Amino acid sequence: MNILLTGGAGYLGSVLVPHLLADGHQVTVVDTLLYGQAPLLDCCADARFEFVRGDCRSEAVMRPLVARADAILPLAAIVGAPACARDETAAVSVNRDAIALIDRLRSRKQMVLIPVTNSGYGIGDPGVACTEDSPLRPISLYGTTKVEAEQIVLGSGEGLSFRLATVFGASPRMRLDLLVNDFVYRAVTDRAVVLFEAAFKRNYIHVRDVARVFVHGLHHYDTMKGRPYNVGLSDANLSKRELCERIQRQVPGFVFFESGIGEDPDKRDYIVSNARIESTGWTPRHGLDEGIRELLKAYRMVRQRAYTNV
Repeated sequence: MNILLTGGAGYLGSVLVPHLLADGHQVTVVDTLLYGQAPLLDCCADARFEFVRGDCRSEAVMRPLVARADAILPLAAIVGAPACARDETAAVSVNRDAIALIDRLRSRKQMVLIPVTNSGYGIGDPGVACTEDSPLRPISLYGTTKVEAEQIVLGSGEGLSFRLATVFGASPRMRLDLLVNDFVYRAVTDRAVVLFEAAFKRNYIHVRDVARVFVHGLHHYDTMKGRPYNVGLSDANLSKRELCERIQRQVPGFVFFESGIGEDPDKRDYIVSNARIESTGWTPRHGLDEGIRELLKAYRMVRQRAYTNV
C-alpha cells in the first residue's frame, strides 16, 4: 500500500513511519521540518521511504502526492491550545483548511485516517464518561479546528478519526510541552510543580500505542470507516493531582503544590470511554507507569527546552 503522511516527521509521525515500513508499506512523508529536527534519518536507508520537504497547505505540493496514495494520514497540525493561541492563522490553515484541501483532492476510494483530539469534549459532566456520541463542546481554538477537520473527513462517510487522549512517551521528535512529558521533566529538573485547577481530569495514551492504532485502522478500515474512535488508556482517566501522585511514586523527591490563585488556560475537564475502539479488537500495550519510567530514562539525554512546540 502507498501511504501518504503529512507532518510525518513530527512527534507521532516519527514513531509511526517505522511501524508502517515494518508493515510492508510504501511511505511518503511531506513535512516542513518546522522545528529544525530530522527525526526520520534512519528511515532513509529503506527504498520504500520517500521524503518531500513541503507545505501540506500547498495544492501544488499535495495534488500529485494525493493522486498516487492508497491511504492518507494527515498528521500535520499546530498541536495544543497554547501553540494555536500563539498563531491563530496557522492553526486554522493547517488544522482545518489543509484537511479540506486533501478532502477536495482525494478520491472517495482512498482511505483517510485522521488524528484529532478528545479535547473536543471540552468540559464533561462530572462522573460521566464521554463516548463518541457525547456532544462536542471545544473550549479552545485547537479543539475547534480539530472538530471541524473531523467533520470534513467523516462527512463523506469515507474516512475515520481517532480522538486521541493526551499523548505521552519518548519520540525521536520529542515534545516536552505535553502534560505527562512536561510534569515528568519538571520532576527530574525542578523537583517541583505548581498545579492550577488540580482536580481537572483528562485521559492519556502512549505515543507508541497511537502508532499501533493507525496500523490497526488500516488493517480494519472497511469495518471501521465512517466513525470516530476515542483512543486512550481506560485505566488512566486522571486528574492533574493524581498524575503527579503517579510520578511521585517513581521520583520520591518530587513535590507538587496546588495553587488557589491563578488559572490553567486549558480548562478541559472530562473522563473518556474507549470502549468503541476496544470493541474492534485493539487494546493499548503501554501503561502510564511504564511511560513515566521511559521518560525518566529519556531525560538523562534530553535536558533542553528546545524539544517543545511552544
